Formats: sequence, structure tokens, C-alpha cells
Amino acid sequence: MEPYRVKTPPLAGTRYADITPPARRLLKNIQRRTKRRPYIRSAFFKKEKVFIVYFWDHLLQLPRYQRTRRLKYLPCAIELIQKSRQAPKRYLKRDQPQEVFYRFSGRAPNGVAFAVQVKERRKTGRKELMSVFPYI
Repeated sequence: MEPYRVKTPPLAGTRYADITPPARRLLKNIQRRTKRRPYIRSAFFKKEKVFIVYFWDHLLQLPRYQRTRRLKYLPCAIELIQKSRQAPKRYLKRDQPQEVFYRFSGRAPNGVAFAVQVKERRKTGRKELMSVFPYI
């Protein structure tokens, strides 16, 4: 499967202090569009909402170097979710049968491959952005 090529560049910088302010600005712009929980619409899921609240909670549990690595590709991940219609890999975990995990793969303009993981609750159909990470 060919990764989706995004046009949005990753955030510039190597330090957490350099990357956090533009990432927060990006999330604030998304939050302004709604009264309640911030979300983005996904092309693959037929314009259904993908909530992004869980992403920030998950990110704060990680060490600082991991946060930096993952936040850097947040703009790319948002574009991937909004525009990609390519089928992601689908995972079911035996210990969590009520949840389905989707892993979208993308390629940033600088050539780095990254993955975006979205969790869907089977009972409600609610989708949440879980994680973004570069991989080789």
C-alpha cells in the first residue's frame, strides 16, 4: 500500500519549546470551530467526526522527546485524516474487543514516513485520534 503524500510540511524545530506553540495554535484553531469537543472531519470515514481530545491526553503521558517527535507531524496528520481516502490497516486487539484501531500511513513533503492511529469504539461508532508518529 502506497502512503498518502501530504502537502503540509511538518513543524520546524528540534526542541519541544520550538514545536509546542505552533502545535497549540493549530489545535486552538480547530477548537474554535466547535462549542464542545474539538474534531476534524475524515474523508475515509465518509466525513464523520474524528475527535482530537484524546490525542493531547495521550501525548502528555509520554516523555518529552517522544512528544517532540510526534507533535512535529501533527499538521501532516490532520491533512491526512481530512483528505485521504486510502484504506488504512485495521487492527483488533483481543483484550479490547469493543475497540477497532485504524492505522493510516502517510509521507511528509520531506520524505519521512509517518503513521496516524485512530481508535473507533464499536458500540457508539465514535472515532478518536490516538497517536501520530514517524517510522522508517
